[in-house]
Amino acid sequence: MRATILGVTGQTREGAGASESLYRDINEAIERGQWPGEAGNVSFRCECARLRCTQIVRLTVEEYEAVREHSRRFIVAPGHEEPAVESVVERREGYLVVEKRDEAARLAELNDPRR
Repeated sequence: MRATILGVTGQTREGAGASESLYRDINEAIERGQWPGEAGNVSFRCECARLRCTQIVRLTVEEYEAVREHSRRFIVAPGHEEPAVESVVERREGYLVVEKRDEAARLAELNDPRR
């Protein structure tokens, strides 16, 4: 069972944590479906806390791997960052890399499918 956070703007943090983990799991599956060494951008799901977010962010598998090296980091569409629980650590064309803080960071690490 996944650990979750409690309350983010307009929704519970429990729902937000579940959304973020679900989107990260979806992106893991998208990445596994790519041919090794495949070049070019891939369409990944925004890993934000917004329930039912359908935003797509495009980045290479290598760029996604660089983000996934850190359990606390997620890719989000510009404007989808949640300053109450995360900090923007990189701004890229078409997406941001955010890092969870405090309890959200602990939960991100617990829910990381690679750990």
